[in-house]
Amino acid sequence: MAELKKFVSELKAAGETTRLRLLALLSLGELSVKDLTKILEQSQPRISRHLKILADAKLIIGHQEGAWVYYGLNSGTEQAQFVYSLISRLDVFDEQLLVDKELLKELQANKRVYADRYFAKIAKDWDIIRSMHISETEIENAIISLVAKDKYDLLLDLGTGTGRMLELLANNYQRAIGIDSSNEMISIARAKLASSNISNAKVRLQNIEQLDEYENCADMVILHQVLHYFDDPMKIIYHAKNLNTYKGKILIVDFAPHDFEILRSEHAHLRMGISSHHMQIWAKSAGLAVSDYVEIANNKQEDGLNVCLWVLEHDK
Repeated sequence: MAELKKFVSELKAAGETTRLRLLALLSLGELSVKDLTKILEQSQPRISRHLKILADAKLIIGHQEGAWVYYGLNSGTEQAQFVYSLISRLDVFDEQLLVDKELLKELQANKRVYADRYFAKIAKDWDIIRSMHISETEIENAIISLVAKDKYDLLLDLGTGTGRMLELLANNYQRAIGIDSSNEMISIARAKLASSNISNAKVRLQNIEQLDEYENCADMVILHQVLHYFDDPMKIIYHAKNLNTYKGKILIVDFAPHDFEILRSEHAHLRMGISSHHMQIWAKSAGLAVSDYVEIANNKQEDGLNVCLWVLEHDK
């Protein structure tokens, strides 16, 4: 590839290896400017200058999360393929690149420790809710049965939390984006994706009701245990529908109607479960139809929480 050779020769002629090191690191997943300054041991202004040059060339793309900007390859584009081709031609035994990878692993391990500590703090709340419904394995098996038979160009996981759906369905999408409004959850999800070597999934700190940039882009949208946090689930379903391509699907997983007031008073649930009747009404109002439905009864305790799964598609 003439363009590739020219790009590499220009960098080498300028003695500029920093950009090659940046591209090699970003080919492994998204990293913040802070992460990159630690690994490359260079100043923030210097790293930012090189990132701007790569971004202007459309080889990478950045997004803001609070005070930090995260960068990654411009996924799904010719530029991304260009970078992968470039990286494949670099010396895999290059001492500097090996050091960079080791420092990246160390950084990711530290983030994982942070994630584990955060989970330890909230484990009590998670355990209370989990004890009230069926096993996660049973729910995940049902999800796989419903949607893992297809391949998706773009999967959006709204309210991704710790990114479990991105892990579970990693073999079923070309690329995926997990959206959440919690800094802590996004940090945990990013650490988990890195430790699982899932490079085709990204996470974003955003409001799931403000995603205009993804309109008509996704062929799978997931709302896993999300709707009960909203007063108006119909509004969220409508937003999800607008993100779909015409042939896209929406997977919704949530609790069946229940009377556990503790979930409202102590765990911020605004809806006491979702009925199939309401789901049918909401789907129809959004121009959707329920194409699959599964309710999994709780066999752990007679008055425990049941879990429902719906697949919605455009009403033809």
